Amino acid sequence: MASDSNMDREMILADFQACTGIDNIAEAITLLELNNWDLVAAINGVIPQENGILQSNFSSEATQTGPYGPHSQSEATAPTPSAPPPSESESESASASSSSSLPSSSSPAFCPVQPSRHIVERQSRMLNFHVEYRQRSIEVVLEEASTVGAIKTILETELQVPVSKMQLKGWKSGDVSDSTVLRSLHLPKNNSLYVLTPDIAPSASTSQSSAQQGLSNQNYLLVISHREAQRDYSLNFPASKTIQEVKRNISDLTNIPVRHQQWDGWPASASDDSMTLAVSGISYPCHHLTVCRRSSSALTVDQTDECTDVHMVSDSEGDDFEDAPEFGVDESEIFGLGSSTCRKSPMMPENSENEGDALLHFTAEFSRRYGDCHPVFYIGTLEAASQEAFYGKARDRKLLAIYLHNDESVLSNVFCSQMMCADSIVSYLSQNFITWAWDVSKEANKARLLTMCTRHFGSVVAQTIRLYKTDQFPLLLIVMGKRTSNEVLNVIQGNTTVDELMMRLMGAMEIFTAQQQEDIKDEDEREARELVKREQDEAYRLSLEADRKKREAQEREEAEQVRQDRIKKEQEEEREAIRLSLEQALPPEPKEEGEEPISKLRIRTPSGEFLERRFLGSCKLQVLFDFVASKGYPSDEFKLLTTFPRRNITQLDPAWNLLEAKLFPQETLFLEAKE
Repeated sequence: MASDSNMDREMILADFQACTGIDNIAEAITLLELNNWDLVAAINGVIPQENGILQSNFSSEATQTGPYGPHSQSEATAPTPSAPPPSESESESASASSSSSLPSSSSPAFCPVQPSRHIVERQSRMLNFHVEYRQRSIEVVLEEASTVGAIKTILETELQVPVSKMQLKGWKSGDVSDSTVLRSLHLPKNNSLYVLTPDIAPSASTSQSSAQQGLSNQNYLLVISHREAQRDYSLNFPASKTIQEVKRNISDLTNIPVRHQQWDGWPASASDDSMTLAVSGISYPCHHLTVCRRSSSALTVDQTDECTDVHMVSDSEGDDFEDAPEFGVDESEIFGLGSSTCRKSPMMPENSENEGDALLHFTAEFSRRYGDCHPVFYIGTLEAASQEAFYGKARDRKLLAIYLHNDESVLSNVFCSQMMCADSIVSYLSQNFITWAWDVSKEANKARLLTMCTRHFGSVVAQTIRLYKTDQFPLLLIVMGKRTSNEVLNVIQGNTTVDELMMRLMGAMEIFTAQQQEDIKDEDEREARELVKREQDEAYRLSLEADRKKREAQEREEAEQVRQDRIKKEQEEEREAIRLSLEQALPPEPKEEGEEPISKLRIRTPSGEFLERRFLGSCKLQVLFDFVASKGYPSDEFKLLTTFPRRNITQLDPAWNLLEAKLFPQETLFLEAKE
């Protein structure tokens, strides 16, 4: 039976791959397991019944732009494998129009799973400041919680310039005070500043260097003509860029490796590729250059020179060395190096078990390739990034920006260096987005990403990502959290400009801000209702507590009354028993006429009644006391007194007889309660 079940699953797997075109077995098995190996459900989950890519939420756009061109909103369809590829000019242009429209919220409802137990928390953000003063450069590293005055204090030690005579310039927000906290300025990680000291006269050499420094803060427009393609590129470069970096960017655009490029237009002073544009001698603000691929004969002559220059070639050019065999010579023979030393290291390791470790590697490699000025990538799982962006307080929520990198795309280097590392983009993403990144260069990593997207955003988003071609990468997905599901607002392709990228980010923020205001209002109303309910519950609890205390006090009083009644009853029963015992122990009353002398006593009680009885003259006083006690007047509570003269009989010796006590032949006594 087990073998039959395995055969059935193999057939289901084969049918699923044939229907969906998913070649990766691991991804296919994951999607089938999500649907309990239901073939129809799995196919419907991957290939939607309505072939429409997700609709845009931008109400101001009348049409949508698909991966291969504009289309109307009603006719928007997902890109298919048979769709015509983009033209060469479209794939090469760094300033081409932006990519496809926003995927809509037609994906299934987001089903949150338990958050991972280990989420790598961000460290405290550090800011780097490159400070120029005359002919000196100082590097300052501070936490963003520090103030501007802290920078000046460090510079005072380094420059020997008093803080009072120091003016720190270069802030994008204008002049700031010494007490300004750096976090409030929303600065990128790397910043350039300069110090002015108008009260301190500069030397002659310093005056000359300041003119060059002024140029280093400018931007150059390079108009570069590609001869073979008969195409012009208008590229903006900061003056701090080196000639080598310009050539690398052109290599990404034209597919001509740096070592194969032949240039016209560089001035004679630009003799070293490590020189910056500011000191290269090119025309400001615009300079014209021409580039083409060097001929094979020229390459053969220059092979020896290229061997010596191999260490100057950037990591981004490593893959270009693969075309060395076209000359009939292996690259290891040309450069004296194995191919592994010429290739760039991957942005993310393949089949990494821990997503946090993979993203740490991605961040380190991104910084190594493109510099430290880049968005702060979230270190953790996609689920953890979604939790931080979407599931906090409404005022603290942010958009989620998912950057998908692909080293096989010619647009990746330009997009990363020109877009993702632009100060304006870095600052805007840091303030308003949680940025998460992934590398899809390897099929295993891409399959893992598609599985995560299917789990968190639905199969439509995963299918849309799957259908993007390599030359359309990198992609930047803008995701907004909603009550029932997570919605992808925009998919930005690599062939865009900084201005268009900023406009798309700002457009997504407008939609997010409107939704956030509604969420804040709902949250405030809900909290107000909960506050009223808590106050009512507290008042009710206090009322119940007061009633409980009152009831307990009443019960205690009743219990005390019952106890007192019981004690009183027991005392009365005890006294009655004593009285009866004394009454039975009394000697019989003698007759009036007898041989022995008789004493007749008349006793007045406190209530006014009289007790009369005859006693023998020889009778002890104790018998008299017992008689009175048997009538309810014990001697420990009452005293027996004579009228005249007033005597307290109870103080006499009980062993005396009546004759000795002078209570003969008759006497009137009265009872009085003891005090």
